[in-house]
Amino acid sequence: MMIWKTFAIGLAAAAFAFASVAGTPASAEDVVARGSFEGRSDHTTLDHVSIIDTGSGYQVVLESDFYLDGAPAPTFAFGSNGFDGDTEFPVLKKNSGHQVYDLLSDIDPAAYDEFCVWCSDYSVPLGFASLN
Repeated sequence: MMIWKTFAIGLAAAAFAFASVAGTPASAEDVVARGSFEGRSDHTTLDHVSIIDTGSGYQVVLESDFYLDGAPAPTFAFGSNGFDGDTEFPVLKKNSGHQVYDLLSDIDPAAYDEFCVWCSDYSVPLGFASLN
């Protein structure tokens, strides 16, 4: 039994190491915008988001320090002086940690100066990040 437990722990460590390499941050030249979240609507939304130019499209990267205290159906969107529903895209995969989302080709992140976590069920912002 101890051998299997040791084997399982070893597999988990190997998977973590692979995920860490696969999730290596993009170089500074690839980052087109970056921001830090502030909570809204009595929610806690913390830390960093980056918009990356992959050469074949854009990705939104929630950094490893990302945290949302929870809400039903949280989604994402860009904005300028508030949420732009035309840019809303998929439901958040998890409430914390490193995550990567591909942007639809019709969304130009350069046209926006904010990125938000949005509760689509209640139509309220959960957090905003000013993009620089």
